[in-house]
Amino acid sequence: MSIEEPTIKFLKELALKVSKKVSPLIGTSEGATELERGAGGDISMKIDALAEEVIIKELENSNMDVLLISEEIGNKYLGDKKRAQKSERKLIVDPIDGSTNSSRGIPFYSVSIAYAQGSKLKDIKRGIILDISTNDLYWAEKGKGSFYNNKAISVSERKISDNLIFEIDFSILSLRKKLRQYRKIINKLYRIRVMGSMALSFCLLAKGAIDGYMDFRFATRLYDIAAGYLIIKEAGGEFFTIKGESVEQENLINTIPPLVACNSSLVSFMKNELKKAIK
Repeated sequence: MSIEEPTIKFLKELALKVSKKVSPLIGTSEGATELERGAGGDISMKIDALAEEVIIKELENSNMDVLLISEEIGNKYLGDKKRAQKSERKLIVDPIDGSTNSSRGIPFYSVSIAYAQGSKLKDIKRGIILDISTNDLYWAEKGKGSFYNNKAISVSERKISDNLIFEIDFSILSLRKKLRQYRKIINKLYRIRVMGSMALSFCLLAKGAIDGYMDFRFATRLYDIAAGYLIIKEAGGEFFTIKGESVEQENLINTIPPLVACNSSLVSFMKNELKKAIK
């Protein structure tokens, strides 16, 4: 089979094949075996490497000309490099988002796959995130909305006066400092969660289960957010940096600045308070 660009159906099938292959390793010492450090900078586990192998094999079998951007292998052209460069087709993959959760049998880990045609975040056309523990699919196509399996989803409409639930990611070393720096925002929240798979947390935001996400780790990579970015945008959510700036023009090859995602009702409050906090 030869295909020019991946459809949502192709991406769904690809994610499900990964899930089938890695599921026997979930929560096992074999799956958690540490290998060398991946291109993203983290120590790769066997389960990460296996998931990526499945994706590469399926893409090679499809004869697709594409630049694969993946956490373990980094950037790799598949098929005809010149055609891939000319078309600007890119597949952005986190083979296992939430590897530590998967290695410990904590049921919050996923496969994240996005397809872009161009060089900017705004050029992402399709995205899919598979919850491996349940095989639930979250997906979006640009201009066509976001879906949880086959049901359309949207972000919550909660306001700052409501009981808000946010996920906040920060390193343990900076925890005390960040809690103090962003206390005016944190004091407005009802609950904070730290769940361990950014991709799945974005899905929870897209369907209104949580209301916002803040990432202060200064280590966000493209494959961490690519599919979730489109899913949230198509669900009516907003993305911006902690400085309140747009991320639409961020280059797909770059590390992404620390960012915030939330429903549209919270944007004004968040940008105002973030501006004060980083002075």
